[in-house]
Amino acid sequence: MSKVSKVFKVSSSSSSRTSSSSRHRSRSAPSPREAIDRLRETEAMLTKKQEYLESRIQQEILVAKKNGIKNKRAALQALKRKKRFEQQLTQIDGTLSTIEFQREALENSTTNTEVLKNMGYAAKAIKAVHQNIDLDKIDSLMQDITEQQEVAQEISDAIAKPFGDQFDEDELLAELAELEQEELEESMKNMGRLPNAQTHQLPSTRPSHRATSKKRVEDDRDMKRLAAWAS
Repeated sequence: MSKVSKVFKVSSSSSSRTSSSSRHRSRSAPSPREAIDRLRETEAMLTKKQEYLESRIQQEILVAKKNGIKNKRAALQALKRKKRFEQQLTQIDGTLSTIEFQREALENSTTNTEVLKNMGYAAKAIKAVHQNIDLDKIDSLMQDITEQQEVAQEISDAIAKPFGDQFDEDELLAELAELEQEELEESMKNMGRLPNAQTHQLPSTRPSHRATSKKRVEDDRDMKRLAAWAS
């Protein structure tokens, strides 16, 4: 076997081992947290590279300004380097945008996965609670509660209802007004029956204290009777 064939054989065997090991590594995918940490490290590295390129761009601008008149060749070389640095800076900006988008997507996926996991856990708990609940029993229980509330309301209404007969107050006031009118008419008639002043001496206009007290007692007694009869 020639040396060339040996070299190709060794390289092919090593490449096959490399491919098999890479397939073995790809089977065990990294966790989202590991991937997010790797992306953060890459972002930090590229950010430092950005700062370095920005400083180099400023240096090359100063070199170009310094040699603009004295050494044209050196100034042009500085501007060329500045352009290369600017191109690299633009590429890093695009790469950082892609990495940031990928990291945010991973973070959102991780959050959504955790949320869904917790929601599934809660759903299982709710299902376990509902297994011990009979809907028919709930309907029957609610009907019993409604009936008992109606019974309690009826009892409250019966207790709050006043005892005794109920009369219309307007009718009572009208009847009282009629009695007062009759009493007034009777008084007027009695006043018409008084004796003539020429033949009989009129009594003193000032009644005695005893007559006044007696009249007051009789009036109070009549008002009490009237109030008792009205109630």
